[in-house]
Amino acid sequence: MAAIGVHLGCTCACVAVYKDGRADVVANDAGDRVTPAVVAYSESEEVVGLAAKQSRVRNISNTVVKVKQILGRSSGDPQAEKYITESKCSVTEKNGKLQYEMDNKLVSPEEVAKLIFSKMKETAQSALGSDVNDVVITVPFDFGENQKNALGEAAGAAGFNVMRLIHEPSAALLAYGIGQDSPTGKRYRGYKHDIRENPRAMMKLMNSADIAKHSLSTLGSANCFVDSLYDGLDFDCNVSRARFELICSPLFNKCIEAIKKLLQQVGLTADDINKVVLCGGSARIPKLQQLIKDLFPAVELLTSIPPDEVIPIGAAIEAGILLGRDNLLLEEEALSIECSTKDILVKGVDESGSDTFTVLFPSGTPLPARRQHTLQAPGSNSSVCLELYESIGKCLAKEEDKFAQIVLQDLDKKEDGLHDILTVLTMKRDGSLHITCTDQDTGKCEVITVEVAS
Repeated sequence: MAAIGVHLGCTCACVAVYKDGRADVVANDAGDRVTPAVVAYSESEEVVGLAAKQSRVRNISNTVVKVKQILGRSSGDPQAEKYITESKCSVTEKNGKLQYEMDNKLVSPEEVAKLIFSKMKETAQSALGSDVNDVVITVPFDFGENQKNALGEAAGAAGFNVMRLIHEPSAALLAYGIGQDSPTGKRYRGYKHDIRENPRAMMKLMNSADIAKHSLSTLGSANCFVDSLYDGLDFDCNVSRARFELICSPLFNKCIEAIKKLLQQVGLTADDINKVVLCGGSARIPKLQQLIKDLFPAVELLTSIPPDEVIPIGAAIEAGILLGRDNLLLEEEALSIECSTKDILVKGVDESGSDTFTVLFPSGTPLPARRQHTLQAPGSNSSVCLELYESIGKCLAKEEDKFAQIVLQDLDKKEDGLHDILTVLTMKRDGSLHITCTDQDTGKCEVITVEVAS
């Protein structure tokens, strides 16, 4: 038996197959191990991949790129609005759902994703020589339920049997057996032509810039040439790696700041990390790799698997696990990795009587996980109530975010002092939460389990 892992990225898609105890990325019919996540429409056919990307200059209004950014989102979503503004393919709303409008027909983002998944399925089955449909699909960590459902449904519509959706960071870790740039326009200096309002010229320039960016990951300089870019004029520019790094410096800094913020959220320092996995095509950039090394000077940077292939390989490994393979080259504790998707907080009261919230499980906590928390309450109380909330990002916990409470009753009152209630919380791999509250003085105990909402 074999299984498949698929990663649908913003710009490219990649598929890996698990067979005979190992997972490998397979090449498409053009011989490329990564396929552009681009779909071009005409009156008679839909084209997916490299051919669609190459033809988008002359078919720009009927070519869909970066569908993952809009998949499962509604028109009021800021990310969707940003995508609609930047998209060269018209996006409209019909019956409450976003649709691409081209050649007098409407196409949903799910249909576009389905065609990309179909291409990945065809690529995998061609390599295996058999009709294998079992698949694990990777999803970004910050995808909400609507986006996950849309991605899973698109894969199902392509004929896949979706065994599991796995977070992209989790897949990247599995690949190593661990258990736990958008251009805004270019102005000619020599001819003083502004091409920013010319979609065809901009697309030509973006294609050439994309090729140059890839070259700069291995070479010290790259040539960016566009034949007849604008008004019959050719564009020819040589870009050094140093110049590229200077231009992209703000983006690199954003990446590093995001890592620092994550470390702060989970209460760790760079010294607490011993391995870092690089994933995603941009992780090939030498300068970004060096900045990560500078942040983690004593860390082993794992780069033996190409960064744009590591996520689908991990997904294929997960697919093999789910099919019951017992000969994976992984340690037993590395068989699956999941993370909490929201902050889990406990409510308390400060000395002034104001409500306070303490984060027990920050979003992104590897599961399973265990936390202890001591809740203090006035000794004059005969009962103590522990309340748990969940929130996303910087959003403050509200009453409607409360998902559980546990009450200890009939406690012995104290004239002086406080009740110390030891709370032990264990979050399992499936996200269910087991809570035990114990009064330290009397040993009185209450236990509840909060299952994951279906």
